Amino acid sequence: MERHTAVVLYVLALVVVVVGVDVLFFRHLFWGRLLVNVGIVLVFGAFYIRFLKGV
Repeated sequence: MERHTAVVLYVLALVVVVVGVDVLFFRHLFWGRLLVNVGIVLVFGAFYIRFLKGV
């Protein structure tokens, strides 16, 4: 159950960061928003593999 909770909180944090960056910085820039969102997802994925995969 601990792993499930950690993954749910991690995905929730990912969504909050992506939406926050979209609204605050890249509201009217489609390509910029797309590139930054892909970058954020890649960074979150790397941290997940490095730190949460073994939980």
